[in-house]
This record gives sequence, C-alpha cells and structure tokens, in this order.
Amino acid sequence: MILFLAARPVTAPPVRPVPRRRPRRFRLFAPYRRIFAVPGARAFTAANLLARLPMGMLSVSAVLMISGSRGSYALAGAVTATGLAATALVGPWTARMVDRHGQARVAVPATALAVLGSLSLLLCVRFGAPDWALFVSYAATATTPNTGGMSRARWAHLFRDDPAARHTANSFEQAADELCFMLGPVLATLLCTAVAPEAGTAVGATLLLSGVLLFAAQRRTEPPAAGRAAARAGGVRSPLRRRGIPPLLGTFLCTGAIFGSMEVVTLAYADGLGMRSAAGGLLALQAAGSCAAGLLYGVLRPAGRSGRRFLVCVGTMAVLMLLPLLAASTGRPGALAAALLAAGMATAPTMVTGMGLIQSRTPAAQLNEGMTLAVTALLGGIAAGSAAGGWVVDHVAGAGVAYGVPAVAAGLAVILALPTAVATPSSVASSAIGDRELG
Repeated sequence: MILFLAARPVTAPPVRPVPRRRPRRFRLFAPYRRIFAVPGARAFTAANLLARLPMGMLSVSAVLMISGSRGSYALAGAVTATGLAATALVGPWTARMVDRHGQARVAVPATALAVLGSLSLLLCVRFGAPDWALFVSYAATATTPNTGGMSRARWAHLFRDDPAARHTANSFEQAADELCFMLGPVLATLLCTAVAPEAGTAVGATLLLSGVLLFAAQRRTEPPAAGRAAARAGGVRSPLRRRGIPPLLGTFLCTGAIFGSMEVVTLAYADGLGMRSAAGGLLALQAAGSCAAGLLYGVLRPAGRSGRRFLVCVGTMAVLMLLPLLAASTGRPGALAAALLAAGMATAPTMVTGMGLIQSRTPAAQLNEGMTLAVTALLGGIAAGSAAGGWVVDHVAGAGVAYGVPAVAAGLAVILALPTAVATPSSVASSAIGDRELG
C-alpha cells in the first residue's frame, strides 16, 4: 500500500504567482501607460513632437536672422507679425481642409509650402533682397498645419468613448506644447548665435517637414476624413458660430495675452536689473511649471461639469497671476522666479480643460478647425499682449508695474469664462462627441 501511494504522482494545487505591486510612483502614471499602449500611439506622438518643436523655433530664428542682417528689430518684428496675421487668416481654412480630406493628404503639401516660405526668407536675408520680399516669404509660412491639433484629433478619435483617457491625452499634449516652447527658443538662439544666423531657420524648417512626413505616414491612427457629404450634413457652418464656442475663444484670447505680455515684461524687467541673459531662464521656469502641472493634471480624475471646472481653473489662474506683480515689487529675482513658476502651474489645467470643451462642443467632422480656431485666438492674444506689455513698460510705469497687464488679462478671462459654467450638454447636442463629463 505504501509502495502504491509512493508510485502515484503527487499533484499539488497550482501555485498562483503573487502579483507584483508597482511602487506608488509608477502607479501614478498608469493613465499615461494606458493611452500609449494603443498600437501606433507612440509612433505618431514621437513624429508629432518632432514636427511641433519648430513652433518655438521659427519666429525666434526669424527675428534673430533679420535683426542680425538688417540691424532692425522693428523690421524683424513687423515681418513676424505679418506672418502671425496671415496664419490667423489661413490657419482655420487649412484645418478645414484637413478635416474634409484627411491629415496626410493636406498636411504634407501645406507643410511643403510653408517650408518653401521659410527657405525663401532665408535666401532673401542672405542675399539682400528688398524688405517687401521678407514680408511675402514669411507670409507663405501661414499654411503650416496645426500639428498639435492634429495630434489631439487622433487622441479624440482613438478614445471617442473614453472621456477619462481623452483627459489624460489632452494633458500630455499640453505638457508637450510647453516643452516645445521651452526647448525651441533655446535651440534657435544657440543655432543662430553659435553656428550661423540662418541655422535656426534651416534646422526648424527641416524638423517641421521631417516630422510632418513621419506623422502623416502613421495612417492606422489617422481619423477618417469627413468628406464633402459629411460637411454638408453637419450644416457646413463654422464652429465659430456654434453655441458655447465664442466664450471659449474669448478666454483663449485673454490667455494668449497673458503669455505675450508676460514674455515682454519679463524681458524688460530682467534688462532693467542688468541681467538680460537670465530672462530666458525666468520664462523657462514659467513653462516648466505649466509642463509639470499638465502632466500631474493628466493623472487626476476631475469631478464636476467641465464648464464649471474650466471657470475654477481660470479663476485660479487669475489669482496666481498676481504673484509676479507682487514679487516684482520686491526687486529680488529669486522671488520673481518662484512667482513665475507658481503662476505657470495654473495655465496648463486651464488649457487642458478648455481644449476638452472645444472638442466636446465641436462636431467630429470639424475637430481640427475648432482647435485651430482656439490656437488662432491664442496667437492673436499673444500679439495683443506683447504690444500692451511693451507699451506699458515704455510709457506708463516700467517693467515692475507692467506685470499688472497679465493680471488684468487673467481677470478678463474670468469674465469671459462665466458663460461656460452655465452651458449644458444639451446646448451642444449637435456635437458628434458630446459633452461627456469625467465626474
């Protein structure tokens, strides 16, 4: 009997491996791991980052190249302002074509035309062409597609039924924008001063074209083109005319004014203290604060209606914009650096929530156009804020008190954001996405 039992195979119950618990710091980024686990997400994101980096390079490179060759910052500023105005006019039309015919079919030729404009500007500066040729060349860059908007459109398509994942993706995209605005000017300045005045423009144009080509090649994550029939079925009207969109665009306009005035005033403040070279570092702190806040905001699951949450974000931004004004009155650069870092942390949640509202209130067939309108509002605000900040510095009270300009712009943003808090999902029922709440 003993031998019989010994001869039988002993089968112990299967031992289940104890799952390894990830450290808390890794579990914190689980939402990001989830969105990048989607096939093709990493590829189109990497390509888009390559294409997006020049947005922080090309205007700075143009200013440095033109001012170095012609000895006139006024001419350089006028040329870049002309390009900005042309972008405001052409950008929404380009985005509409992207929605109608697809990202790959429109973005590649539009980018090629924009790159030719940058190269034409480079050659005109290099060989002493008349001033009018600089304006014409830089205006041609207005066909540059909204690369960040195309990336957000892909996330919206991939996670059209998952609001939490869209929130995480929008947070990452905002952090990516801030990263590009941190690295782009630094790289442009280094190339234009250490290599050649034309190097920044040449490298920026190359990165833009290469990135868009790689991005367009990722076809499996590309949202389907709406086509003419879908556009006609959706009423063909511009997202600008849809209820709930104008207050958002007005808020983006004021937010852009914060960015533009903060940049000019900080440059003037640092120059007044005899530390102009540190101005870039101070502005980088503001962008770093926004980048960090954007990444953190993406792992949270905000509660409540998105319209009300947007108003809270804008109100918080308005309060924190008072910090640079208070810090500048002390005359201590360290206090201003801390204030800019803190103030920057309010902008990313505002932008993320605002872009989410733009997506929810714009039909899927017009998503690129809707987000491009938001970017256009931001650019217009940046131009107005830069002009207002510079005028106050020169004609009113100096750089310290001029930090009141971004504070006033933030206050106006709160007023314009008030209608978004009372908007209901039914007011935008025509949206193909819908105003699904995260809470």
